[in-house]
Amino acid sequence: MASNIPDEPTSFIGRRAELRRIDDELTEHRLITLTGPGGVGKTRIAMRAARAAAARFPDGVCWADLWPLHGAGRLVAGVCDAVGLADHTARTPVAVLCEGLARKRLLLVLDSCEHLVDACRDLLADLLTAAPGVRVLVTSRQPLGLVGEWTTEIGPLPCTGDNDALALFTARATAAAPGLRLTAPPHATAAAVICRRLEGIPLALELAGAQLANSSVEQIAERLTSRFDTLDGDGPMRRPPRHRTLRCAIGWSHELCAPLERLLWARLSVFRGTFDEESASAVCAGGPLTSAQVRTTLEALAAKSVLIREGTRYRMLDTLREYGRMWLAELDETTALADRHAAHFASFGRRAERGWLGPEQVGWYGRVAEAHVDLCTALDHLLATDPERAQDLSASIGLFWSCCGHLHEARDYVARALAAHQRPGPARTRALWALGVAVLLQGDLTLAGDLGLQCAHAARAGDDAEAQLQAGYLTGLTHLMAGRPMSAHTVAEQALGPARGTPFDSPGRLRCHLVQLFALTGLGRLTEARAAADALRRGCVQRGEYWTRSYTDYQLSLISLFQGRPKESADHARSMLAAKAGIGDTFGIALGLDLLAAAVAAQGHGAAAARLYGSGQALWRTVGHPQRGTPELRAVREECERRARAAIGDRAYADLFHRAGEERPQAALARILAGEL
Repeated sequence: MASNIPDEPTSFIGRRAELRRIDDELTEHRLITLTGPGGVGKTRIAMRAARAAAARFPDGVCWADLWPLHGAGRLVAGVCDAVGLADHTARTPVAVLCEGLARKRLLLVLDSCEHLVDACRDLLADLLTAAPGVRVLVTSRQPLGLVGEWTTEIGPLPCTGDNDALALFTARATAAAPGLRLTAPPHATAAAVICRRLEGIPLALELAGAQLANSSVEQIAERLTSRFDTLDGDGPMRRPPRHRTLRCAIGWSHELCAPLERLLWARLSVFRGTFDEESASAVCAGGPLTSAQVRTTLEALAAKSVLIREGTRYRMLDTLREYGRMWLAELDETTALADRHAAHFASFGRRAERGWLGPEQVGWYGRVAEAHVDLCTALDHLLATDPERAQDLSASIGLFWSCCGHLHEARDYVARALAAHQRPGPARTRALWALGVAVLLQGDLTLAGDLGLQCAHAARAGDDAEAQLQAGYLTGLTHLMAGRPMSAHTVAEQALGPARGTPFDSPGRLRCHLVQLFALTGLGRLTEARAAADALRRGCVQRGEYWTRSYTDYQLSLISLFQGRPKESADHARSMLAAKAGIGDTFGIALGLDLLAAAVAAQGHGAAAARLYGSGQALWRTVGHPQRGTPELRAVREECERRARAAIGDRAYADLFHRAGEERPQAALARILAGEL
């Protein structure tokens, strides 16, 4: 059992009664929605409740952050990511999700659904019907309105007597001002006033506590009292409702920020997901805010609890982002910041593509994954304002997305960009190639072949040598998957041309050499294939390149198996798995597990082979395909199973295979990479 519940950023205080109630409700109901205003602590309570209930769910807890998602289009993809489904088929994502969870017993948490209520309602209506073992915990400012939904309202912390609101404020105050004691007058009296004024709303208390780095508790109490008295006026509405209290607390915190802090707060609201200092500086610097000042101002906003640090990255809570966007509009910078955000991520995509061939390749896979939400945001903006640039960005990140779990989005964005701008040019040629790779990985060989021809024609018309190599790679790979290794070898040979240079002159040239290597193995020219693979692998190791290296290990594993060297085959399969895990290539990991199982079976280790093969099958299910790859793998897989069954017997094989297949793929892979077969 494994779960992906986020770590809690700060200590958790109170909420015992709510947690007991939610624990009971998770036993009785399949859909529980925690409702309440922004800042009241729904997410933190859901984290605690999910962690407490995790042992009751054999398939774990899957946590999906919905707060970064803009529009309903990415909802299902986001949930698929959370549950570990990296589908490589052309099915609808909803069908993939329902089928993938149909036999699971897990808890799915959808955090921050208020901006996607209709889409969540539709999705959960299908999912709860298709997957009877799944229970869902939702946080939202409003109920979903779904039949069978159980709603639990989360209120503020108690703020009278010896209370949780005071305990939370004290903890945050002590973090901001170490050594401060709030237990004795006059500090205790002022702290109690603050808690009552802020009505026990956790986010408001967090913001107030952070101010103690620069103010006394008495000053904060006095300012809050003055502010509320000014805003409340007279009459029956003197005590504001909770949403107004929070808005007032946020506004007060905003006023206490320095001018540059307020400016950066507003500009950072353009980011949908987490962001690093480099991106913040590129997008938000300008006018009175210099790039150098962005770093110190980020630190100041984090100290004031406006930003949350997550390693080297930052994020802003939804409620605070909404406030920042309001001020961005007041500054009349909404459009300008959206343009700068999109321009930055277009440049980011190009740099990622240029870095693919070098020693930072694995790092770029990680950075593209971290920036996923904002890359989608940039693409959405460019599709409406600059479709040609959208083509360029979608092509730049297409291979990253196609290889690491975002295949549906890669295909969708590239197809939309191609439809939005049909004038010939380098960006369109590159986008045709990226779309071809995506549809090929989804198994549509006919369309992939057609796109390869279109890409080749456009590359020749534009006299684009690199695009011609990319077209050769796409067409050659299509032939390989269709079982035509001679055609693949010929296409790659023609694309490389007589003046070959070195394989590492460009990404397209390297990929064509890889197609040739695969073709040699498929043709049975194993001695040539081994020599080519050894040379290619040495070059990859020298340059710190992993994607091609992993596929040379794949070929060396296959060749070694064919030549009767199973131990050597297993070593190369393990090397492939480690590289593929580093870049999140689920499809490649599934291939590697099949090869490792075959190599282990060939050494006579039937039990280990059965477990490995079962783990591979579990991963293939997340990909959505039956076992795929070039045709010669079929015989390898059949021989693997035959040998393992012969070694331990049919009943033992079936038992080990099925038990391994029930394990979460990520946990199984971690165990295998640690040498625990």
